[in-house]
Amino acid sequence: MVGTPPHDCRPGRHPAMNASQWIDPTRLLLPVSGRKLSNSPALDSAGFSQRVLCLAGALRERGTRNAALWFDDALELAVALYACWRADVVAHIPGDVLAQTCARLDTDVDLWLSDAALPLAAPRVHCPASMNAAPLPACVLDETHAAVVLYTSGSSGAPKAVIKQWRQLAGEIRALARHLPGDETLCVLGSVGPHHMFGLPFRVLWPLCAGHLIDRPQRHYPEELADASLAHPRFMWITSPALLRRVERRIDWPALRGRLAAIYTAGGPLPLSISDQIAAASGCRPTEIYGSSETGAAAIRQGNQEWRLLPGMQAGLDAQGALWLESPWTAGREQTADAATLTATGLQLHGRLDRIIKLEEKRISLAEVEQALEAHPHVAEARAGLAPGQIRLTALIALSAKGLHALRNGGRKALIDDLRAHLRERIAPLAVPRSWRLLRQLPWNAQGKLTHAQFIELAGPRPSHPRFEAPHPVDGDAVQTAFDVPLDLPVFLGHFPAAPVVPGVVQIEWALAQAQRHLSPGLQAATIENLKFQRLMRPGDQVTLTLRWNEARNKLNFNYHLAGEPCSSGRFVCAPNEPQPV
Repeated sequence: MVGTPPHDCRPGRHPAMNASQWIDPTRLLLPVSGRKLSNSPALDSAGFSQRVLCLAGALRERGTRNAALWFDDALELAVALYACWRADVVAHIPGDVLAQTCARLDTDVDLWLSDAALPLAAPRVHCPASMNAAPLPACVLDETHAAVVLYTSGSSGAPKAVIKQWRQLAGEIRALARHLPGDETLCVLGSVGPHHMFGLPFRVLWPLCAGHLIDRPQRHYPEELADASLAHPRFMWITSPALLRRVERRIDWPALRGRLAAIYTAGGPLPLSISDQIAAASGCRPTEIYGSSETGAAAIRQGNQEWRLLPGMQAGLDAQGALWLESPWTAGREQTADAATLTATGLQLHGRLDRIIKLEEKRISLAEVEQALEAHPHVAEARAGLAPGQIRLTALIALSAKGLHALRNGGRKALIDDLRAHLRERIAPLAVPRSWRLLRQLPWNAQGKLTHAQFIELAGPRPSHPRFEAPHPVDGDAVQTAFDVPLDLPVFLGHFPAAPVVPGVVQIEWALAQAQRHLSPGLQAATIENLKFQRLMRPGDQVTLTLRWNEARNKLNFNYHLAGEPCSSGRFVCAPNEPQPV
């Protein structure tokens, strides 16, 4: 086990902070003069406290016990969050506001507070500014009252509720105060949302306590983040590796240099090359934060340094080598799914051991993606994952009978467009697979598992030919094999996009290749005669192929059958002086 001694988390004791600026999380509603929280639109600490206490009064008047919060404006989220704390209301913050997410959470809350249009009945959603009531009195907030519930991807597919007591949130903010800038007033701008345990403490709670300005909107793009920053003499960024990978050549670094005080990034590893580029261009090397919804912030690093645990954080490994973490702001010991190595001064991380992955710093539950796919009538089974070298998901889809019918009568593109539209209503856009492989069934092994090697194989290039069964002799001088026409042949894209059919030339190539493999490796066809196409060969068809060698005439006959009926046939005339079949 490694760790650092617990630091003093009592309210008001924060040695890294400027005492004139720092206000403990529990004391933010007490009167303070001249403390600006935001410029656009302007809000100071007195206005913040008044709005919080009025909203808290409205919640108390309504008898609210549970409220769901969704705000695009970070400071408006802070108002609603503190109002819930003051009124002893449990605040629920979903990870997104997709229709399925809202419907699921709506049954657990009394009302929604939001500044956005949500897929809910209008009476369920309230704008805080319209909720008028007598304000509750200002007071020091009790850390044992209320709680915040965040929702993150769970291994079962459904969002996992992570309950944070206010003592945990306050303890983490006090720990962060020892590492984040506190000796000057900065504007805190973010490209990440405030709805999770990176954006919430770093963009909302810590700036409130530290006396920094809060830039209200989420800045999604590098240019947007840079342009908004230029309105402030000094600023810091709360961002993601995904954005930092795109930032190098898209902003005016000289205009920002000397004004950018810090960059904090979390959600996934930042490549050292990107860290070096940004450090050289801006004079400010990004600081990475490691943690999770369950653990909160746990460790920090810059560049290729090892991870250093925050003061008070303890770490160890379970029998499988997975990291566990424990601190004053965790709910006891939290077991992660991250492989790690402990050192005398910190730790090294080696990737996740479970089936929750991170794409562009967003947690994606593969089980949730699969369950959403399997809810579609065209899908019998689904498996999602990352193929080597890919940054977006690949989905292996075993089609149902309805799905096969849709493929045969509408084509691959229409089918996949339908699946994508289905997923966009249920999961985050980043989790919608980019690559698709269509199958009749998934190759589960005897233990009911689809191995990683099998997934990688199936996620690779789409097959250009079927998997032929081992041939067996028939009628003495003939051999016969069978196969299912693959659902995903590349030739279907052009033959035909909306009604896929195996082209005749491809059927000829398959027959010749099987003859060369099983009858004579050197066999070559000079011409083809008596060629007939009697039935269409389509995705999912079960086909038999019979090859018959006529030694006297130096010819090879091939016959395809579907359900016992002729499909196509022909005769290869072998080139002269070719080796004869054995």
